[in-house]
Amino acid sequence: MYLHDLVALLPAYSLPNESNPFIQDLHMDSREVTEGSLFFCVPGYTVDGHDYAEQAISNGAVALVAEKPLDVDIPVVIVKDSKRAMAIVSAAYYEYPTKNLHMIGVTGTNGKTTTTHLIEKILTDAQKNIGMIGTMYMRYAEKEVPVKNTTPESLVLQKEFANMVREGVDTITMEVSSHALEQGRVHGCEFNIAVFTNLSQDHLDFHGTMERYGYAKGLLFAQLGNAYDQNKYKMAVINNDDEASERIKMMTAVPVLTYGIHSDADVKATNINVHETGTDFHVNIGEHSMPVRLKMAGTFSVYNALAALAAAYASGISLESICTSLEEVKGVSGRFERVEMNSPYHVIVDYAHTPDSLKNVLETIREFAKGKVTVVVGCGGDRDKTKRPKMAAVAEQLADFVYLTSDNPRTEDPLKILEDMETGMKGTDYKVIENRKSAIETAVQSAQRDEVILIAGKGHETYQTIGTTNYHFDDRVIAKKAAEEAK
Repeated sequence: MYLHDLVALLPAYSLPNESNPFIQDLHMDSREVTEGSLFFCVPGYTVDGHDYAEQAISNGAVALVAEKPLDVDIPVVIVKDSKRAMAIVSAAYYEYPTKNLHMIGVTGTNGKTTTTHLIEKILTDAQKNIGMIGTMYMRYAEKEVPVKNTTPESLVLQKEFANMVREGVDTITMEVSSHALEQGRVHGCEFNIAVFTNLSQDHLDFHGTMERYGYAKGLLFAQLGNAYDQNKYKMAVINNDDEASERIKMMTAVPVLTYGIHSDADVKATNINVHETGTDFHVNIGEHSMPVRLKMAGTFSVYNALAALAAAYASGISLESICTSLEEVKGVSGRFERVEMNSPYHVIVDYAHTPDSLKNVLETIREFAKGKVTVVVGCGGDRDKTKRPKMAAVAEQLADFVYLTSDNPRTEDPLKILEDMETGMKGTDYKVIENRKSAIETAVQSAQRDEVILIAGKGHETYQTIGTTNYHFDDRVIAKKAAEEAK
């Protein structure tokens, strides 16, 4: 497409240079620019794309989109918001790929990753060709693509959606983060189904208040639109047990399908039985009721299963098929994942990094633990500081012993983070070990028969961020090696 054709879609812009180059690619990272590219100068939190305009040109950019005039020899399209312009232009450039996809977006504080994986399993079993995007990776057509953010930028999304369409993908299940919603990363994405899991404290370093955080989550539902189109049916799937559910319902005009355990929900779980190897329950939709035997433990697993079930049911999959698929899922990497080891104690790794998610996991362990419960937990640096004492308090309340340690300290002093956590501790049944490897080793090598050790916070991650560098680190590997050395 030619530059003038692309920018004609923008509501307002200036283009002092009347040149009209043919655009062969789009980029927002100057290092990735190739010959014939249009480069978007996007201001960020740590870097400003305007500062990399010259590098983009040297790599082959033939035009720029910027928020201010630049002293360069190629056309510069000047707009008020280059990120919004990027979403509009990239959707057009890649021929609006989401119009050809059944889009399921999942948002909420906890459960997004597990829910999207469950949806992927259900719809794959139903012979759908699935693409999945989330915290761990982007996966489609038997390949995995690494992602920098839970929800990539709009340009990346539109490009990958176009690739997926070419690969025969017909359905997308994706995590939609509050950051992405507030920053407009999913502008240009036409969702069919939006799923709300829950709302609890997280990301206040970015959003500032719980009200603004909740508002950001609600944007996914508001952006489903106001029209009722029988050819592209839309649905909001909402956790009716969550306090924020009523506000989310108010933000959407589309039909609502609720799920829950305690409330009068459309999709409801009853007769819940949590045990060491999983969770059994009955699911009820209207006059239909079916038993489900999950291989995943915990009431929170029931909520994740209900969210996925409701999304799949809204997508036209039969209840019987959905329940069969759910029963086959053994778990998701780093989510209540048991570390396989031949030992008289148990080690569980979980991504729990909010007070609510840590509470859910520890309460589940308490339901089946025959011995002592120990937790190894830390908090990330450069993130919401107010949740640190709350995380420690939850750990102390529900575990018999707590090891406070580092998570991803990033550019903060890990000892200062631990001091913040210690303010939430009231007793003395805890130990501070700043080095995460040492904390895990100490917990494992001190374990008694039937003890359950929860290593919380990092889950599937295979790195630890110290300063601005990622170092290889896997809680599961460290724990298993510690157990072997203890023998």
